[in-house]
Amino acid sequence: MKLKISIIIFLLLVGGIFYVIFHYGFDPALITRLSFYENLANPSVRIVRVQEGLRKEEIANLLADKLDWDQKEKNDFVNIHLALNTTNLEGHYFPKTYMIQKEENPSEVSATMFDEFSAQLSKINKPKSKKIINEDTAIKIASIIQREADGKHDMRLISGIIWNRIFKGMKLQVDATLQYAKGNEADGWWKRVTQEDKKIQSSYNTYLHLGLPPGAIANPGKDAISAAYNPQKTDCLFYLHDKKGRIHCTKTYEAHKNNISIYY
Repeated sequence: MKLKISIIIFLLLVGGIFYVIFHYGFDPALITRLSFYENLANPSVRIVRVQEGLRKEEIANLLADKLDWDQKEKNDFVNIHLALNTTNLEGHYFPKTYMIQKEENPSEVSATMFDEFSAQLSKINKPKSKKIINEDTAIKIASIIQREADGKHDMRLISGIIWNRIFKGMKLQVDATLQYAKGNEADGWWKRVTQEDKKIQSSYNTYLHLGLPPGAIANPGKDAISAAYNPQKTDCLFYLHDKKGRIHCTKTYEAHKNNISIYY
């Protein structure tokens, strides 16, 4: 009898949650806020919202908090590529709101996220062009776009600028790659970049090294991945965001320096 009552309560609460979400418009944060009540009704399930642009260590921390993982399980999740005998899978932990069984282990959870990545990637328009973009390159660029953009509205422009730099043989000189290189749990994963940081000896330092970093720097969402495959046509090579988050791009470094003096 108690089991039946719990099931009924669970169904009513889940039904109520999804009614609110679809009636007022989908809001991933809303699911997370309401998950407390869902957890009461079904303690074996956890709702975990994985935001776009997190690195895998941050996702591991989120999951550990929700699923009561210990340090070994967190490490297993972060280093799942070693168990799978493949390259670093940063960039493939697809961000979305997941409903996860509490007893699922790191291997099972990561597999769910990788499957979602593949499913979402298959839905993205990849136009045929003279320049063939392979998946590895696209995900690296998408991860940079995700960290550098102020929102969906400027992702394709930033993509166009990144591709322009690549095709011209320029260094990318992207702060987000430096943040990835120096980020750590103790000091912060995405600390502000200083002038001194541009000397960091890391293969992810795009101020020192030509071309893309060796791997993705975060886990991008569908919009950023789409932008990587579908860059906006632009002559710009430089960009910045002003204090209100508006993007300003220029063709020359002199014009970019002028923008720096105007907006900062």
